[in-house]
Amino acid sequence: MHAAPLPLTKDVVLIGGGHTHALLLRRWGMRPLAGARLTVINPGPTAPYSGMLPGFVAGHYDRDELDIDLVKLARFAGARVILGAAEHIDTRAQEIHVARRPPVAYDVAAINVGITSAMPDMAGFADNAIPAKPLGRFAARWADYLNCDDPAHIAVVGGGVAGVELILAMSHSLRARDRLEQATLIDRSKILTDTDAKSRDRLRVALHSLGITVIEHADIAQVEAEHVILSDGRAVRSDFTTGAAGARPYPWLANSGLDLHDGFLSVDDYLQTSQGGVFASGDCAHFKSNPRPKAGVYAVRQAPILYQNLRATLTKDPLQRYSPQKDYLKLISMGGKTAVGERFGQTFAGSWIWRWKDHIDQSFMEQFRDLPSMDQPTLPPEHTHDLPEALGHKPMCGGCGAKVGARALKTTLGSQPASQRSDITPLPGDDAGLLVTGGQLQVLSTDHLRAFTADPVVMARIAAIHALGDIWAMGAQPQAATANLILPRLSPELQARTLSEIMTAAGDVLRDAGADIVGGHTSVGDELTIGFTLTGLSDGPPITLAGAQPGDALILTKPLGTGVIMAAEMSGEANGVWVAEALTAMSQPQGKTAELLRVANAMTDVTGFGLLGHLLGICEASSLGAEVSCDAIPLLPGAAHLSARGVRSSLFAENAGLLPEIATGGRQDLLFDPQTAGGLLAAVPTNQVADLLPKLRGYAPEATIIGHMGPSAGAITLN
Repeated sequence: MHAAPLPLTKDVVLIGGGHTHALLLRRWGMRPLAGARLTVINPGPTAPYSGMLPGFVAGHYDRDELDIDLVKLARFAGARVILGAAEHIDTRAQEIHVARRPPVAYDVAAINVGITSAMPDMAGFADNAIPAKPLGRFAARWADYLNCDDPAHIAVVGGGVAGVELILAMSHSLRARDRLEQATLIDRSKILTDTDAKSRDRLRVALHSLGITVIEHADIAQVEAEHVILSDGRAVRSDFTTGAAGARPYPWLANSGLDLHDGFLSVDDYLQTSQGGVFASGDCAHFKSNPRPKAGVYAVRQAPILYQNLRATLTKDPLQRYSPQKDYLKLISMGGKTAVGERFGQTFAGSWIWRWKDHIDQSFMEQFRDLPSMDQPTLPPEHTHDLPEALGHKPMCGGCGAKVGARALKTTLGSQPASQRSDITPLPGDDAGLLVTGGQLQVLSTDHLRAFTADPVVMARIAAIHALGDIWAMGAQPQAATANLILPRLSPELQARTLSEIMTAAGDVLRDAGADIVGGHTSVGDELTIGFTLTGLSDGPPITLAGAQPGDALILTKPLGTGVIMAAEMSGEANGVWVAEALTAMSQPQGKTAELLRVANAMTDVTGFGLLGHLLGICEASSLGAEVSCDAIPLLPGAAHLSARGVRSSLFAENAGLLPEIATGGRQDLLFDPQTAGGLLAAVPTNQVADLLPKLRGYAPEATIIGHMGPSAGAITLN
């Protein structure tokens, strides 16, 4: 018998993608807990590894070597990833607030958001400096600074190990580019008080050898764009100022209602906060029975304990104690590929220490770079001879990649009897029907998507925008919608949470488009599917596929690549940043764009049949051909790279079969890539383009002319 998926009954939410949570996600993927739905909330798709930041700053590592890809890791762990910053945790309602989305409910939660080295009380710091933490923002700003050619004047505020390591790395990198003119380390007391005498002496020698000026016992009065002004009136030249002085908790923790110590979350021997079922780890936590320094090594050691205690909370098993080590190995880079090591009062230095540190760091990161790919279902020993071919060699895509092929649809729809009603106008090839109701022209369409992301909020937004595409493409105003939902098996509590998230997110999109949700239907199945049936009102004749004229400019409003990127994401091959960009593109509404494009002679939205499949629909309905410039077509980041590697959506072969005369391979495959919530493709009179295109780019920044309509009926040629 077919085994149905087990229902999900509890929500486990990880706030932050720090080292502890990254390791926990990996462990969870190796051994998930049945019945638990795991979620990770993080501001972006990656989490930088602090241990390799000095090496990146010094130029020893590329930027992408620094990042843990949380999107890949979440896919491996079977977790949904929410890309947004947590702003508040309401422990009474058991909800986490994230900007621009409904609250995220939890049964068990864990906080691992790290710290910040921002200095809000220092005049001018917020406007003219960049804190060293959070690391992602600092790394991006530093990369931009390195791309300049001007003479460099840098300053680091804070003379602890982090500040010294940072100024050494920055100075080394700028000296290698022959740009460094001045480097200054500023501390309000003495530098390196957190190291032993031997390490301190070696690091002072390294500072001197790189020409770094050390200013001790100095207070800062003001940070300006090109100077740091000290309280005694001295002005230190700096056009890149960063802060590495101490660790500060994120302000939102103060309003959590949880017990704090100097703003950090107090945790007990089980890493549990003052609220049962809420845990904290890493630098944002204060281990009250045995306080430890803010160091990544403790976060790493906390991961297995947190993993066990989250599970134990849900299974009603005893919690495990966390016992921090008394001392830890300090490995401090000195700019070049040399380092100082310190433990138990012993000090070591040299290039071999840097190689040792590099080995430790690379070994840590390797855990996240080499994740097992998704396994295909195992076939039973006895099966039909063509079952392996039908199953394919990769997971079935979601979104439009899961649609039925165009040829099967045409064969079936072409055999349907003609309309028997006078108030229905047949529109062969168009995705929406045209009705007349009380003298008013009304368009009717329906669309639904098999989920390709585990976040129901993002999925609901995309599904609503995708369904609206047919209404927008006909130049109509969205009017009313009914929701058609299939939920996976969930407990009643999780059903209510998930429905609330979906309807809130979809309702926001549809109301912004001018439509109301007036009803719908729900059922339970193996996986999440979200769809909408929509009506729209048209003040005049609708824009169809059939009105294109010879010479019309073809305008595309969104980049291509969602199909290949999401196919790669399912198999663990896509960079998380690419996935985030694709989700953002799919979540971009096109109501304002569609209003501007009402001057079009013909229009469609680019979805399941791919760009050329939908262009073929315009060509056939208008009895014209088209000429397309491949180089003019905008692509999503990563799409060309994945296509060159042969990654394809599961619907690709069906789409390519629509135009067998057009060669496939590499970038050209993207012309057949099924799009979800893709751009509008409009045939616009050439005399309208000059005025129209700048206005379009106000709402669709990548809107561009990709070709023109031609006289040869049905023929599409590529430049």
